[in-house]
Amino acid sequence: MLRFGSVDRSDPRAPYRQIADQFRAAITTGEIAPGERLPSETELIAYFGVARMTVRQALQELKAEGLVHAQQGRGVFTRSAPPIRRLASDRFARKHRADGKAAFSAEAEKVGFAPGVDRIRITRAVAGRDVAERLRVEPAAEVVVRTRRYLADGVPVELATSYVPSSLAAGTRIEEPDTGPGGIYARLEEMGHTLARFTEEVGARMPTPDERAQLEIGDREPVITVVRTAFDTDDVAVEVCDTVKVARAYLLEYDFPAR
Repeated sequence: MLRFGSVDRSDPRAPYRQIADQFRAAITTGEIAPGERLPSETELIAYFGVARMTVRQALQELKAEGLVHAQQGRGVFTRSAPPIRRLASDRFARKHRADGKAAFSAEAEKVGFAPGVDRIRITRAVAGRDVAERLRVEPAAEVVVRTRRYLADGVPVELATSYVPSSLAAGTRIEEPDTGPGGIYARLEEMGHTLARFTEEVGARMPTPDERAQLEIGDREPVITVVRTAFDTDDVAVEVCDTVKVARAYLLEYDFPAR
């Protein structure tokens, strides 16, 4: 058992908040390591001298903040997702596509986590007003829609939805679960759409219930949103990618000239 203070009955904070605060501090400072198992409910009840409900409330507080997660039949563990440094000026570099790496794989190689992708779904739909405005097409225009979930060391960290005009993607590997080495952008460049620039709109918000479930995060965990539009050398918008990222798992880095 880790060495914690006792519950102070004179403290205006509820006992469960005092317990949660001590665990939060231990997790933040690294006293409790990423992926480490927390003491059992029985052990915590005995240590703090509180009711089972108090212990459960404290653990629920930590779960809601995304600091810990429960594994069925094994116990409660601290989150172990590594921070992903997302360097915008490098992640879409052509050298990565030439090496057969998509952006997420390139990031994984730098940070040292094992990348994964699942829940891939490909459909066709009308663009809709927002996507159409970014792609510079009519709202009724058809697009190929690719949704997927990204994982770092098996932990969900991002949801992504790409919209590519059907005039470019229909019948190509972009409509297949495995788009091949280098991903969507490599396939677009093979078709003659050499990429020239990207624009990104970055925001932050609380996740929807579906996003929380897919990302396996607590209801108090914020997410980062990034909507990216890719343009080719003819300034044609060839893809819009709408991503939802677990905020604690990412560090966004941008490099731009001072002029």
